[in-house]
Amino acid sequence: MHHARTPHVAWLAGAALVALAACDSNLTPPSPTGTRDLAAASAADPGRAGDPQLRRLDHIVVIYLENRSFDNVYGEFAGADGLAAAASAPPQVDGSGTPFATLPAVPGMASIPTNLPNAPFDIGQFVAPNIATRDLVHRFYQEQVQIDGGRMDKFALVSDAQGLVMGFYHTAGLPLAAEAARYTLCDNFFHAAFGGSFLNHFWLIAARTPVFPGAPASAVAQLNASGGLVRDGFVTPDGYAVNTAFSVNAPHPSSVPAASLVPNQTFATIGDRLSEKGISWAWYAGGWNDALAGHAGPLYQFHHQPFIYFANYADGTRAKAEHLKDEQDFVAALQTGRLPAVAFVKPYGLDNEHPGYTDLITGENHVAQLIQAIRISPHWNHTAIIITYDENGGFWDHVAPPVVDRWGPGSRVPTLVISPFARHGVVDHHRYDTTSILALIEHRGGSRRSRRATRQPTRCPERSISLKPRGRTRATQVTEFFRRASPGSRQPRAAPFQRSRWVAAMAPPRPRTTPATTSVTWCTRSATREYATSAASGTTIGAAVGWARATVTATAVAAAA
Repeated sequence: MHHARTPHVAWLAGAALVALAACDSNLTPPSPTGTRDLAAASAADPGRAGDPQLRRLDHIVVIYLENRSFDNVYGEFAGADGLAAAASAPPQVDGSGTPFATLPAVPGMASIPTNLPNAPFDIGQFVAPNIATRDLVHRFYQEQVQIDGGRMDKFALVSDAQGLVMGFYHTAGLPLAAEAARYTLCDNFFHAAFGGSFLNHFWLIAARTPVFPGAPASAVAQLNASGGLVRDGFVTPDGYAVNTAFSVNAPHPSSVPAASLVPNQTFATIGDRLSEKGISWAWYAGGWNDALAGHAGPLYQFHHQPFIYFANYADGTRAKAEHLKDEQDFVAALQTGRLPAVAFVKPYGLDNEHPGYTDLITGENHVAQLIQAIRISPHWNHTAIIITYDENGGFWDHVAPPVVDRWGPGSRVPTLVISPFARHGVVDHHRYDTTSILALIEHRGGSRRSRRATRQPTRCPERSISLKPRGRTRATQVTEFFRRASPGSRQPRAAPFQRSRWVAAMAPPRPRTTPATTSVTWCTRSATREYATSAASGTTIGAAVGWARATVTATAVAAAA
């Protein structure tokens, strides 16, 4: 059975902190790996020739946490767009659009007063951050209503937790706040898709929404003529799975009827694309071994394992055995110097910060231990750690997400970039979303798709993102990436990214502004992302670190085709 704390945690807790290496010196050679690593893939790819700093990065570790908005945990972070800027945000309103006189009472939490002002409040004065609160609704249709066209004023109205949506924690008391202050905190990062964990995990690995043709009628949501929700379900009327559902593959809850299990998906994932290029990778989940053996821990979350929904990782496949592993295997790989080039780490329920079944501090301490394990490993000097959250968990945030398409993005979530290559003491204000992580992985791994014989700009069924901040030349941008910033320094905001439609059957995206493209549009090798070199668009998450690819020129694309 899964234990709350596996043996490696005690070892991590007692380890001494390693001093931060310089950004561009005292770097030890990378450790050998069993398969081709990022450096080898980059060296073989002419499209990477202009990225000497990017080539030094051998490992990307993504730690994927649960259910916190930016304002909920980093609203008081110095230099960030946080609660101080939210003073003029619209108050929460009732069904008629009238502001609540006070926040609605929080059901099931008698310790929280029933007469709180209609404004953000400190949860910690009523419920300590090391004690779990109740859960809050976080579903596909509900979040769209809560966002309310960017007014962000219907979170309390829609939520089953009502006034709790406006709660926050004092940032200074959080274990990871020190890491955020030491490295880079992204304060304009949005979770990719509206709603909860299920859909956002798909967007983390594939930037695409799964389908469930022939889903049981009871699972299909009903909408009225104006698109309003009449009856909720986990499948949209046109056959997309958007709320919590379970895979036909193991592990899944034994109580779920076979007809309600999501069939195998066949579209590409980032894992497929990395494997095609011979780049090592793994998804490490806390409690995986126990769940796979048929005795999942009580807080194991079956729908937090996105790769098991795919035919390529179905029961009995070699890829499932090779790439889907337990979190304890991640620590073992660090200790033995066998960390894969790309590692996704999904903590067990107790350690993932999800309201309702765990608390904030337990998860933060667990992640701090994982960071420490990486620091004292032979991989640290060539590794980037990205810590982000799958979604906002129903908590309010004052920054409206950009309007892009029917899937999202959803509300703002915290994201930290920790690495010897990361800029120190910086709050990064560039606009990102979850799939910016995929962009970084693909650029580092040299993954791209040829434009074939036509040599014409191609549009993929992928989500667009620019590699150049507005008004900056390549040279200026790279210089800024390497400049050692002072604590709290601000970076210029980038214009919104765009993302394109996925398939012809998809409903048209919501209205959006199309950026003025100054170069070609080219497609990556995967079905995860479309990149555009634009004078008025966003950047990849690589802007937070000193090894990002600055732009893609027409010459580079022609040479790579």
